[in-house]
Amino acid sequence: MSGKTMQCMTTLLQPAKPGDGTPWAFVILPKSVAEKLPRRGRTTVDAKINGHAFRVTLEPDGQLSHWLRVDAPLLEASGASVGERVTLDITPVAREPEPEVPADLQAALAAAPEARAVWEATTTIARVDWIHWVTSARQAKTRAKRIHDACDMLASGKRRVCCFDPSGYYSKALKAPEVAS
Repeated sequence: MSGKTMQCMTTLLQPAKPGDGTPWAFVILPKSVAEKLPRRGRTTVDAKINGHAFRVTLEPDGQLSHWLRVDAPLLEASGASVGERVTLDITPVAREPEPEVPADLQAALAAAPEARAVWEATTTIARVDWIHWVTSARQAKTRAKRIHDACDMLASGKRRVCCFDPSGYYSKALKAPEVAS
């Protein structure tokens, strides 16, 4: 369904743990919209909130839907605020953009020519999943192990990370932020 614009009304939610103190909000897509997206994992879309256009990569919420972060500049540009109902338009991009490779994974791939060759021969979506698997690790030790394992798997010819559920549904590894009460 790439290219088809979907529209819904949704509420800007406040995260329970905002992090660095900079205000931001998030939206969880209705399942009826998410099920029309091209994939359950990370998916890039062209979006509009109250008519203000931007491009974003939707994150899986672990419940077979997706969520997106709405940072302070986007809140201001859209004229929206936390708790408000907004109009959200999303259009899946025709082709996923090349993902940014984290420095630690990039260094590991550079040090493993066989792994790098397979990495470069994979699809953009496969690279998105490899990166998401690495970056979804919650501990530095786990992340380092995943990078090592990724290089081993790639060097052995594996083009897809087989042990990662990109939707978070089966592993519960991925989820949307908790809503502030």
